[in-house]
Amino acid sequence: MINTSAKARLEAQLTELKQRQDRIAQGLAEPLNPDSSEQVVQMEEDIPLEGQAVLISRHIASVMRALTRIENGTYGQCVRCGDEIATKRLEARPEAALCIECARKEQ
Repeated sequence: MINTSAKARLEAQLTELKQRQDRIAQGLAEPLNPDSSEQVVQMEEDIPLEGQAVLISRHIASVMRALTRIENGTYGQCVRCGDEIATKRLEARPEAALCIECARKEQ
């Protein structure tokens, strides 16, 4: 059944995303070098990490919403139009909330 395999994939994905989030948080929490010229370099290096942290947080939220849809019995239904999301789309993106038509309209 697709919901069972999707749930397992989503849970594994969630675990991996949270681990990545933790590694980024650790990197951002490292104290700055006392040398002021090095601090500038370190702060510039933190900018991409902060961007990654935002993207990972969004992805975690998307995966958690998909797990909630599985629990509610609405997984595989487009949250916008209610149509069924294609199986191949769910296989490629198990967290997908929109059918391909609605996803195209969002772009």
